[in-house]
Amino acid sequence: MSDTQQTFKAVIFDFGGVLTNPMDDTAIAFAAEIGLPTYAYRDTVAFDPAGRALYAQLERGDISQTQWNEGIASILGIDSDNLMGRALATLVPEKLVVNAALAIREAGLKTAILSNSMGLEPFNPYTPWDLEANHDVIVFSEHHRIRKPEPAIYQLTLDKLQLPGSACIFVDDNPSNLIPAQELGMATVHATTAEETVSGLQKLLGIPLG
Repeated sequence: MSDTQQTFKAVIFDFGGVLTNPMDDTAIAFAAEIGLPTYAYRDTVAFDPAGRALYAQLERGDISQTQWNEGIASILGIDSDNLMGRALATLVPEKLVVNAALAIREAGLKTAILSNSMGLEPFNPYTPWDLEANHDVIVFSEHHRIRKPEPAIYQLTLDKLQLPGSACIFVDDNPSNLIPAQELGMATVHATTAEETVSGLQKLLGIPLG
């Protein structure tokens, strides 16, 4: 590490689109599977006001995943049974970033997950990642009734890590979610491609990650 590099003690990762393949890819694959126009599902959950409101309620824990399934299905005119599970059927670990997170921990730093929740039941999208075994702190928005980009959920994560923002790096694929982290003193990495995410972390940490 160079003399000018800051010593970080933890890296906080978003989940979807960071530790996973792009969420847009899963949305497009799901639409194709059920015969919807290419961007119909993505646009419903990401841009349609009613769909966005349902997702925000799910993330806060104000509604269950089953209720979200029913609400989104009603908008799209499709079957609601296990909708979240079906929509995320092609969600897989982004191995470069997952392996980088393991290398960061092996180097003696803490790692944390800060995720706006997609619900945990009846379908748990986080199971294949074994997050509890591989990270020091897990924060799902539904457990705390707050969500990104609300500053309180970032501070909660720092409190659980027992670290100040200046000792942490935050990684997210949504640029608007980086702003509160920066305001709390964290360095940030905008997750675009897996390669660029790992490269950004390597530059900040000064250690090889792959």
